[in-house]
Amino acid sequence: MPFQIVRNDITKMKVDAIVNAANSALQMGGGVCGAIFRAAGPNDLQKACHQIGQCAVGEAVITDGFNLPAKYIIHTVGPIWKGGGHHEAEYLTSCYINSLKLAVLHGSQSIAFPLISSGIYGYPKKQALQIAISSISEFLLEHEMDVTMVVFDQDAVQLSEKLFDSIYQYIDDHYIEENVIHTNRNQIEYDQVYSEMPILQSEPEFNISESKRSLEDVLMQLEETFSQRLLRLIDEKGKTDAETYKKANIDRRLFSKIRNNPEYTPLKKTVIAFAISLELNLDETIDLLRTAGYALSNSSKFDLIIQYFIEQKNYNIYEINEALFAFDQVLLGA
Repeated sequence: MPFQIVRNDITKMKVDAIVNAANSALQMGGGVCGAIFRAAGPNDLQKACHQIGQCAVGEAVITDGFNLPAKYIIHTVGPIWKGGGHHEAEYLTSCYINSLKLAVLHGSQSIAFPLISSGIYGYPKKQALQIAISSISEFLLEHEMDVTMVVFDQDAVQLSEKLFDSIYQYIDDHYIEENVIHTNRNQIEYDQVYSEMPILQSEPEFNISESKRSLEDVLMQLEETFSQRLLRLIDEKGKTDAETYKKANIDRRLFSKIRNNPEYTPLKKTVIAFAISLELNLDETIDLLRTAGYALSNSSKFDLIIQYFIEQKNYNIYEINEALFAFDQVLLGA
């Protein structure tokens, strides 16, 4: 997945490069910085930092990863929060962009960030996350790289109170406590909320007004595979392949598999990511899901959150993923 948010220890991330929220003197500090120094080997890392000297706010420098799983450590100095009127946003944006450019320069294909400046530097977490997502998503429009935002806890991702309450109320109004399916043939039980296996249903559980469609359209769509339907929709919407998979937070290699194999069936979250990318309405989204053997369910919080955003005509996949993360659901993308 080109961009994801995870709860993890950044020193354990198996990526090409991790980013250290450093101080200007490149000295071992506390918080994330201290943890990275300790895991990498404080003496070796401090020696490498001494050889560099200093790093200005918003800039980035690079060292080896030493004892870390990551090959490189990119050190960037975030701004101290002073109320927002001292170019903090510009400096923080530069931290992400310069770190990403440095990663590309050194051949890195994957990178993990902490939420820069949101600790002892006092940057409000919600604003810090918005800048991180905006900077990274803009960069990914022009570059191929897997980017992970690593947070220690769910509180790091803070939706606005209004949005959180609105989604929560929507789930409360529509949720049906019926999410265990029994199959008589092999007596397997599984939770439909988290299952990625295709679930064939004759009708979706949502109460949706039927669209008027010609018999020719219906018959054509019944014969289409997921790959065929997706490629047709891309053409109909006037989109390019790259524009579609990037906006869907999908890896180019996965899109290539889908394009080259008409019988390929992706995960449900991947199908929905394409629906969001193409800004499909709810009818169109359900139709696309059916071609891959999936359906939406009122017993799935994940599905209800997706329906909420589609009904609101909000197709920003990064905002949707923020909401999914806040409600402890799987994120959209590959």
